[in-house]
Amino acid sequence: MTSPSVIYSIEMGRLVFLFASSLLLMVAATTVSAAIVEHSFNVQNLTVNRLCNRHVITAANGRLPGPSIRAREGDTLIIHVFNKSPYNLTIHWHGIHQMLSAWADGPDMITQCPIRPGNKYTYKFKIIKQEGTFWWHSHTSTLRATLYGAIIIRPRAGNSYPFPKPYREVPILLGEWWNGNVVDMANQALARGTGPNISDAYTINGWPGDLYPCSQNQMYKLKVKQGKTYLLRITNAAVDNNLFYKIANHKMIVVAVDARYTNPYVTDVLVVASGQTIDVLLTADQPIGSYYMAARAYASAAGLEFDSTTTRGVIVYEGAPSWTSRTPLMPVLPAFNDTPTAHKFSTSLTALVGGPHWEPVPLKVDHKMFVTIGMALDVCPSNTTCQGPAVGAKLSASMNNVSFVPPSSLSLLQAFFFNVGGVYTTDFPVKPPVQFDYTNPSINGDLPLLFAPKGTRITKLKFNSTVEMVMQNTAIIGAENHPMHLHGFDFHVLAQGFGNFNPATDTLKYNLFNPQIRHTIGVPVGGWAVIRFVANNPGVWFMHCHFDAHLPIGLATAFVVENGPTPETTLPPPPVDLPEC
Repeated sequence: MTSPSVIYSIEMGRLVFLFASSLLLMVAATTVSAAIVEHSFNVQNLTVNRLCNRHVITAANGRLPGPSIRAREGDTLIIHVFNKSPYNLTIHWHGIHQMLSAWADGPDMITQCPIRPGNKYTYKFKIIKQEGTFWWHSHTSTLRATLYGAIIIRPRAGNSYPFPKPYREVPILLGEWWNGNVVDMANQALARGTGPNISDAYTINGWPGDLYPCSQNQMYKLKVKQGKTYLLRITNAAVDNNLFYKIANHKMIVVAVDARYTNPYVTDVLVVASGQTIDVLLTADQPIGSYYMAARAYASAAGLEFDSTTTRGVIVYEGAPSWTSRTPLMPVLPAFNDTPTAHKFSTSLTALVGGPHWEPVPLKVDHKMFVTIGMALDVCPSNTTCQGPAVGAKLSASMNNVSFVPPSSLSLLQAFFFNVGGVYTTDFPVKPPVQFDYTNPSINGDLPLLFAPKGTRITKLKFNSTVEMVMQNTAIIGAENHPMHLHGFDFHVLAQGFGNFNPATDTLKYNLFNPQIRHTIGVPVGGWAVIRFVANNPGVWFMHCHFDAHLPIGLATAFVVENGPTPETTLPPPPVDLPEC
């Protein structure tokens, strides 16, 4: 049977001609009228059976995962959100740039105040120069554990993928499940000053799979035809875990990450950080039968408790005996702490130079930042008892020793647009206030170094300026791989490594030709990553760790990007129905 890589090579000659021909049609294609894609999300309580019990969750349109949104590049999306749940909520359209539509981005108290129970809000935005796999999720508390769904943006009519057309496209959403009310558990953890409860299961498209109790018939099944190639659009929607993903006896060809096309990369294992998306071509080239797909945690933090369970679905070839009558083959997953495998995958990906929406690395840098990221401590409030990692202290997190606190009376974007003072300051430090041996665990003996003051300190940027940021992991309270997500922009990942970043030697490792382009990067455990982006989108844009447990304790910051010189580069006023605080 022909392997995926051989099939890909055979098709490339034909593809070069098709791609060249598509360039001739580009002008005509851009004149085609774009569509308006409209959805209504009714968010309310939903009772479901999982892991032997009935649970009440928060879901959209009575589904887990929620409804998928499908559109084309250039389309305008209109999504009416009716909040019939008992919680405040917002929706974030993860990875969508929101070019000149920052009001629709969705992070709570960053670009909008939350939608109150019983109220509604309409998100409206245009998909501009983007295509691929995105996703939407709640950006309030831990509601995104069950309130999430896929966004599939296909090329504009008349354009094609830069790879052979797949037989079928399949969204694969990897999730996380708790036997309990996720909002109550998160609030309890914050009050105690501890980490969150670990989850009880992982899921594939909402189903835990047959390794969990009472779940033999609660497993995702994908039927395939032998010889056909499928585009799997994989999203890690897990709340607090990075994940390994494998399919027994099958190779995958990575063709996109975070909705940016890559040079084809053949692998048998994926490492998907929380918030990331990966598109792979899967060819059903094995003997007719059944094969498990499986996912479990990549747990990089030594000594910390985590959900060590495994979720799995099953791929069933057309013509195979019932999968229940024959045990499917099971993939051998990496060890939970297999950082070499995770790092090899994450650093092997490169951008498809000249492909759709590819952008070269900006070479002139206007704003350089060196930012430490990691855990911290906060003083336990008086007359309370904390159960944090140190006596009299609760768990916190910080960037450059600033533990981010969102405003409470007005969103950051409203304060920026209406020039309201006292909501934030623009003095986020461009380097750590104290230099130290960032990745040496002995720093945990220096108690004052562990405490990070709270504040709403952000960075102000000139329109069209280029930002380079070195994100340096620290060993404070324990090092781990932090998935850092930037709203409003994609960035070039110039380099990644372990230990303390050394500008004398590590800048020589920068890939300035074809680095991968992303919006979410897993900063290596005990290491660093360097990113670069152009601030060409006016508004306020959040940057934060995509582990929900780390967001409310301060592992975040924001950028204020000033308006450009023309009306076409100026943020418009807010919608009239923008929720009030």
